[in-house]
Amino acid sequence: MRSLSFLSKMTIFGLLLATLPVLFIGTFSYLTSSSEIQKNVNAGKNQLLMQINSNVEQKLITVNQTLNQVINSTVMKKALTRPINENDFIMYNDLRNEIRYMQSFDTRLEDVILINAKYNWMIKNSGLYPFDQYSYYNQLAGLMKLPDTTSWVLNPSDWFYSEENKGSNSCSASISLVKKLPVTGPDPYGLAIANIPACSIQDLLNADGTALSGIMILDDTGRIVLHADHNLIGQPVSRIGLSDLTLLHGASGQYKTAIGPKPYSVTYYRSELNGWVYATYDSIASMTKQSNKIGLYTIYICTAMLLICLVVAWIGSRRMYSPIELLLNQFGHRKAEGKRGTLNEFQLIGEQVSALFQSKSRLEDEVRKQLKQVRTFFLMRAFQGKAKTKELNDRLEQFGYSSQLAEWRTMSVIAIQIGALDQTKYSKQDTELLLFAIQNMVEELIPAEQQLAPVVIDHTVAALIGSPEGDPALFQQAIYSSTEQLMEQITGYLSLQVSIGMSLPFRAVKAMPTAYKEALEALKHRMTLGDGLIIQFESINSGKPYLKLNYPVPIESELMDAIKLAHAEPAKELLNRLLAHIFTAEMSPQDYQIPLTRLLNQLLMMMQESGIGLKQIYYGTATPLEELLDCRIVAEIEDWFWSKVIVPMMKVYRDRQEEQYHNISEKIIDMIQRDYATDLTLEECASRLHYNANYLSSVFRKETNYSFSEYLSAYRFTVAKKWLSETDIPIKDIAARLRYNNSQNFIRSFRKQEGLTPGQYREKTTLSPRADNGA
Repeated sequence: MRSLSFLSKMTIFGLLLATLPVLFIGTFSYLTSSSEIQKNVNAGKNQLLMQINSNVEQKLITVNQTLNQVINSTVMKKALTRPINENDFIMYNDLRNEIRYMQSFDTRLEDVILINAKYNWMIKNSGLYPFDQYSYYNQLAGLMKLPDTTSWVLNPSDWFYSEENKGSNSCSASISLVKKLPVTGPDPYGLAIANIPACSIQDLLNADGTALSGIMILDDTGRIVLHADHNLIGQPVSRIGLSDLTLLHGASGQYKTAIGPKPYSVTYYRSELNGWVYATYDSIASMTKQSNKIGLYTIYICTAMLLICLVVAWIGSRRMYSPIELLLNQFGHRKAEGKRGTLNEFQLIGEQVSALFQSKSRLEDEVRKQLKQVRTFFLMRAFQGKAKTKELNDRLEQFGYSSQLAEWRTMSVIAIQIGALDQTKYSKQDTELLLFAIQNMVEELIPAEQQLAPVVIDHTVAALIGSPEGDPALFQQAIYSSTEQLMEQITGYLSLQVSIGMSLPFRAVKAMPTAYKEALEALKHRMTLGDGLIIQFESINSGKPYLKLNYPVPIESELMDAIKLAHAEPAKELLNRLLAHIFTAEMSPQDYQIPLTRLLNQLLMMMQESGIGLKQIYYGTATPLEELLDCRIVAEIEDWFWSKVIVPMMKVYRDRQEEQYHNISEKIIDMIQRDYATDLTLEECASRLHYNANYLSSVFRKETNYSFSEYLSAYRFTVAKKWLSETDIPIKDIAARLRYNNSQNFIRSFRKQEGLTPGQYREKTTLSPRADNGA
């Protein structure tokens, strides 16, 4: 029989591992939630009964207190000692006032009855009666036999029938507070009865927002005092199916019983005031309905979780099995299909791994590959000065360079960088590949016993070259010859210009970081010398001090003006002159950065003063200064300034000028139309607009094709023709208003423009000749 695959085993295990917690948690949560719901329901029922008890007893206590005030009043004490008939109006009125006072409270009292059996009178809402002639004399007299002086009893409402309530009695039973009179006497002969309709208790509770469904109150004899069904009030509790009252023992409790065919839960609370029992009965089915819902939801959730666990177990097992499957595929397990019936995946992999470890050549190749990578990483750290001297010597010995270091007496570091790729078949994306090719060429062209393996650091190929030659001059000559051959090979094979920087000769390997910096410093001089050179650090500046730079401020000012005026050709020429002046001085690359940075700063300041944001002209990811300092030769620097900074700035200024010229011309024309009759001049307009007069003249001519004086004369001539044709203003006054020196000058100018004198023009443009005193 074929065994299950490891994938199937992991899936089954994952599913089982997930199923047990889900089932346990689901069962626990259902049982716990059901128990908590039952507890909360029971607690809520008990709290509700206590609340109802508090509300009812508050009303009963109020009735008891007010009735005590009535029976202890002076009027009541006097009335108990004498008979009362229809002639004792004052006494009757005083007693009726006491009763009305009691009924004025919010106690829902329907009637208060005062009975004096000794003197045979009874007073109630409807009037004064002889007690022995009352319809329910025997029933009321029977209340004298109650064991306590104060009692709460449930009586039929008919016993206390009142004429004023005839036909309006809606409740069949009343809750009566019965007090024997006199209170302090040994032999009571009177009664004070305060009657509350049992139905009104329900109204009071409904006003408090208490739902009475399933709630009832039983007196000490087991009769129903309060129930949602008014027909049951006054009836024994057996009418609703609760026959065993012995279960209602103690101050409070809960038990289960059957009411009809259905099981019910009964919760009760016994009042300490009058012994009444406050009870609620609810169907077990309704109470467990919520628990059943929770159970159903729990089943749904557990089922969903099991399905999710099944999917997760399958996906997780597939992912965990994928490396095993990949190994099996790589090991070619399909060829060993016959063995799979008896061997599992790990046994198959174990066989293949055992065979793999038996292949010594493959292991050695892997070790060498790893060793080469570690060696490259360490040499990069050594060139950058991150390796200590002792570590440097030890690790180089580990990498097999001990014999070379022991023979070398003189060493030098060379650094190779790629030139500009603009005029080549390569792009910047090819930089890494080209550096890798140059690294391999250096490793192949320079004998292994004369070098440490070259490495690539920050777009630079660095190599340490050594020789047993002790004479530094001869060593430098040999190194220079080797680098020339290397450059020729690189140029020939890759069609690419490179520059090579050479450090000063040194004797101890610990000087590698310093030599590497010297080689990089030599390469920085490509800025002035150009690409495709071998630059030796010792030949830089020949030990002479650098010249002090005389920064060309006038050229810079002219360049700024040309940019503001958006004159492209002058700006291009001035930029070329300024950079030529800067690079004429012999300085180090670091010193060249000072005037270049100054030029960039001046351009950015001018841009900021003109209200131009950097984002309007510059879209690079690095800062402008970083891009500038990354340029390596003069042509690249000039192209960067021109294309990245100056051309975008001129575009913004050109757009502004076109809008500004139009606005300036409109303002000048408006001045001419308003002040043509004054000695208006271009200089006055320039003063008002805060511009140079020459600048305004060029702008106005550019926009209108007229000079200022030509446009002013033409407008005045138009006004003169209007005045001549539409008004009677004398010609000499017209000439004066239009600022002519005399009328003759105006006449000559007018005749020159129109071929007519002003007088002839007026006669020609009017319907009838007019007298002209100024002609």
